[in-house]
Order: sequence, then C-alpha cells, then structure tokens
Amino acid sequence: MRLCQQIDTFGSGHTMKDIIAELERRRDIARLGGGQPRIDAQHGKGKLTARERIDLLMDENSFEEFDMFVEHRSTDFGMEKTKVPGDGVVTGWGTINGRTVYVFAKDFTVFGGSLSEAHARKITKIQDMALQNRCPIIGLFDAGGARIQEGVAALGGYGEVFLRNTLTSGVVPQISVIMGPCAGGDVYSPAMTDFIFMVRDTSYMFVTGPDVVKTVTNETVTAEELGGAKVHTTRSSIADRAYENDLEALLQMRRLMDFLPLNNKSGVPVLPTRDPADRVELSLDTLIPDNPNKPYDIKELILKVVDEADFFEIQDQFAKNIVTGFARIEGRTIGIVANQPMILAGVLDSDASRKAARFVRFCDCFEIPIVTFVDVPGFLPGTAQEYGGLIKHGAKLLFAYAEATVPKVTLITRKAYGGAYDVMSSKHIRGDVNYAWPSAEIAVMGAKGAAEILYRSELADPEKLEKRIADYKERFANPFIAAERGYIDEVILPRNTRRRLARALNMLRGKEVTNPWKKHDNIPL
Repeated sequence: MRLCQQIDTFGSGHTMKDIIAELERRRDIARLGGGQPRIDAQHGKGKLTARERIDLLMDENSFEEFDMFVEHRSTDFGMEKTKVPGDGVVTGWGTINGRTVYVFAKDFTVFGGSLSEAHARKITKIQDMALQNRCPIIGLFDAGGARIQEGVAALGGYGEVFLRNTLTSGVVPQISVIMGPCAGGDVYSPAMTDFIFMVRDTSYMFVTGPDVVKTVTNETVTAEELGGAKVHTTRSSIADRAYENDLEALLQMRRLMDFLPLNNKSGVPVLPTRDPADRVELSLDTLIPDNPNKPYDIKELILKVVDEADFFEIQDQFAKNIVTGFARIEGRTIGIVANQPMILAGVLDSDASRKAARFVRFCDCFEIPIVTFVDVPGFLPGTAQEYGGLIKHGAKLLFAYAEATVPKVTLITRKAYGGAYDVMSSKHIRGDVNYAWPSAEIAVMGAKGAAEILYRSELADPEKLEKRIADYKERFANPFIAAERGYIDEVILPRNTRRRLARALNMLRGKEVTNPWKKHDNIPL
C-alpha cells in the first residue's frame, strides 16, 4: 500500500498560488486511490476504477465529489501508518440525462474497498442527502466486506447504512450495481435496495465466501458457483439483470434512470416520442393461434404496443413464465406485468408470483401506472409447489395488486382461469380499466377439466364427453359472460390495443385512491 505523503499544515507566508497548487497536489494523490499498480491490476481483471465508472454513469463533467480527503482513524494493527485519502469509496452527486442523482462507488484499489467507520460515514452522508433532497441513489459495489482491523466500528458503520436503506425505501429509488466481489455485510445493503444488477464473470455476491463454506459445511465451491451473476439471475432471484462488462452495465443504468421517477411524489418522467398514440397494429389480430394449446410470445405484444418498442425488462432470466419491466406510452413510464405462454403455458408458480409482486409494489411506491397482460391457465399444481409455499407466494401477488392505488389497466388476451384470473389485476381487486380481446376465455378452468368434473358419469362415453366439452367452450370460452356482468369494461380489437391503453391511462391520470390508515400492512412474506 502506497502511503500518502504527510503534508504540513500551511502557515502564513504562502501565496494563493501556492495554496491552489497544494490543493491540486492533494487532489491528484486522492484521485490515484491505491496507486497506479493497483489501478493497472483492476484494469487487468477487466474492471474499471471507481472514478472511471462514475464518469461513465454520470453526464459529462456533472459529478461533484464529496469527502475526497476523508481518512480512517484506526490505530490498530499498524493502520495508523497506512492512510489513503478517500478511504476506499468515492461519493458525491451529479446528473444522469439532466436529473440529479447521488452516487457512491467502492474503490477496490484502496484496502480492497473494505468498509471502515469513516468509509461508512461517507456513504451515510450521501444517503441522508438523497433522502432529504428526494433524489435517487446509485451504489457501485466492488469490495471485500468489513475492514477486519476496525472490528465492531466497521459493523456499526454497516448498521448505519442498513438503517438508511430501510428508511429511504419507497421514498427515492435505490439501485445497486455489483461490479466486483461483494461479501459479508456488503450484500445486505444491496438486498434492501430496489434493484440489483451484476456484471458477468467479474462480480459475485455471498454472505460467506468459498473458504468459510469449505470449513463449515465441507462443500467445495468456487466464487462463481456460490454467488456469480448466473446463480443470482437464474436461481436465487437476488439480481435483476446481468451485463457483459462494466461499460454495458453503466450505460444500461443511464437508460433505466430515464424510466424512473426521482421520488415517490415527483410523477413519472415524460420523454418526447414520435410514436403516435393511435397507431394501429394489424399484426396483433393474428397474434393468438387458433389452437388454444399453442403458445405465442407475449413480448411481441409488449413491443408492438409501447413507444418505439422500448422495453426495459426486469429479472429477464428468472421465472420466465411471467414478464416484468418498464416501458412508455405517450412518453410516460408504465410498469408492465405479463404472463408468458411460451414458458410453462404462462402458469403462475411461487417464483413468478414473488417476482411480479415485488415489481408491482415498486411501481405502486413510485406512482408508476401498471399495465397487465393476462394469459394464465391457473396456478402450477404439484407437491413441489405446495410444499414450497405456493399459497403464500401466490397471495403476495394478490396482496400487491389489491393494495396498489396507482392506475391499473388490464388486458386479457386469451386464458384467464380460476383464482389466477382474480389475482392478475382483475376488476374485483380494483383494476381500473379491464379490457379483453375477443379471443379471451374467462372461466373457473379449461373446458376439458370442467366437463370431466361436471359430467363425471359420462366419462365412459367419449362422444358424449366431447359434446359436453364443446358446449362448455361455447358457453364460457369467450369474454362475453364477464362483459355482461361488468367485470370486463370492453371487448376490444387487438389491432387497437395501443390506442385503447393510451386513452385509458390518460383518463386515469388524475386518479386518487387512499387505503385505510395503518402504520403499514403485513404482506404475507
């Protein structure tokens, strides 16, 4: 570790020119972080430095750094001889596409980015400012956990960060980008933020590393197998997306920020668009296959109805039977939740329910209208799902939709069977505008299953049963019974979906609904 040079305090007799030169010298030392060899090592791993990352994330020349000269005050284990200005984290604020954002970036070249008491105070200062000034906060993580030499002082620092993550939740967006190792206490702060993004092959997250795992459980596992981007985007659902390298991750964060409000009262951003709101999309008339058991890609519908086919998907590699993400209609952000018939026929299971519930709650926190596309044959049956708590996980999505007070527009494209019909933002749980295509089938279950239950005595006669199935289809495999009861507001032509969604969202712009007063609800976690 390169020691920073001890600098004598200026006395009288120095000119302003000397003082400015000294300031620049100190800044140059601070900007070098752990020194050129460590910066070269960081580049050698395919990673950018903390300051390079901030420069890419923020608008050009907009970043204002705070606490550049902060140093730790630890004297144990010879630490008083090893001090580096900045103490392993770069903090400050700037703009992304003209809007204020606070940022902190762990500097792996300084003490491995480990967290000390002074390092934590730099982060909490930024967190407090983000909360007070109602602006988003982005954390760029590349660090080895708590600084062991500081012991409980470092742990106390983590606690202060965690507290602010919790208090800030739902007030301003909090985004974590994992760009290197992230272990121990460093994983809990991202876990309490709204979104976590990772970089493939260079980032990983775990509470305890491979060496501790080997000691305690005798499992041999690599860092990548234990907590790499693939694990957290496909299996654990900890991370929302993974990107190929630092550059792609940071540019995508700039794109994401354009979809997000600054805070819970600012309203969604509005971007200019040349895509007409009344655009007719004739190809949607043939999106639904004639065979009801044949899948189609719900993303084709999403891309064809949103502005300029621009869709930022969240958790694209996890629970693919449901699709979640941000888009715009008439330049205004919307959240989209859609069953995906291509995967498991679009059925709801525990993973899909949790994924969608979390996304719905984020949208509700930040006043983002929710558009729901429904093609759901029900909940996934089986012992694995029941033992895994499907009832409680399914209830999370039901709870999230029911408590949400933002504008909710729902479109049933094909199947809406059983309890899953209710859950997917139906009229009964305060869906504001509920549309259906003529191809919609709203029923307790599919025609075959229903006929086999209703006419059990005729199971031995295939011909009779086929007629019963055909009768049930005729009666229920359409949207009109629901429309007769007012559960569907309108049966619309697929080609006009964009125009109808745009008009509904416009009509709902002034919506005001308040839930009964409570300290907070008790969602089935």
